[in-house]
Amino acid sequence: MRSRQGFSFARTLAPFGLLLPIVAAALLLAPAPQPSPCIVVVAETSVEPAIPNFSAFPAGDERKEAFVSYFLPLINAENERIRQNRSQLLCLQQRTQLLPEEKHWIKSIAKRYGMNKFNPKKAGHWQTLLRRVDVISPSLALAQAANESAWGTSRFARKGNNFFGQWCFKKGCGMVPLSRPDGATYEVAVFKSPKQSVSRYMLNLNSSHHYTDLRRLREENTISEQVLAGTQLALGLTKYSTRGESYITELQEMILHNNWHELDRS
Repeated sequence: MRSRQGFSFARTLAPFGLLLPIVAAALLLAPAPQPSPCIVVVAETSVEPAIPNFSAFPAGDERKEAFVSYFLPLINAENERIRQNRSQLLCLQQRTQLLPEEKHWIKSIAKRYGMNKFNPKKAGHWQTLLRRVDVISPSLALAQAANESAWGTSRFARKGNNFFGQWCFKKGCGMVPLSRPDGATYEVAVFKSPKQSVSRYMLNLNSSHHYTDLRRLREENTISEQVLAGTQLALGLTKYSTRGESYITELQEMILHNNWHELDRS
């Protein structure tokens, strides 16, 4: 009885034994998965120049020059990273069939920009995402960094690498301002490097609901193919500071006084 069962079992497996070499050959001859024509992985450098002691420079032109020389490359590098992501998104938007890795990449970008429920099949979702993934005028970034950090000399800049006055709202997430009003719970965020401070600043402007007006102003400039002027983009920052309109005016005056508006043309 056992031998008959064994014989029957072997006969059952025989056809599969013949098929195995064929399947293996087919797998070997099958074309390798093609990489996405849109997604290009760019290696980011981890090397960041040592931050100068801005307080060591005399107040005025010398400190300004040191500040701009240090921060402008960081601002340009972050803008270039955003520009590459935007270019890849525009490419993927045109594809009728997305690869699994493309879907994963798109959703990871959307999540970073505060769109956890992004659906690539919805045109409105694409419009919102592309409105968020875009560059910040170098002149505006410089003006805000200089204004918020007192040209790199503030306590939050020196001890917490916070050059844009960004807050956080979880206890222990940052540094408590000495002048924080009674009952307030916010802290000034701490970053591991000036580079991270620049990155989080741009992400904040590009994702927070407080700066929807800024993003719409930028979108209008993009559609009309105008220079993305920092003085114009500053109009969308009414909720960035408790100083409101006076803060915006101060930023615009800093940009014009230092001729930083020329940086927006490059």
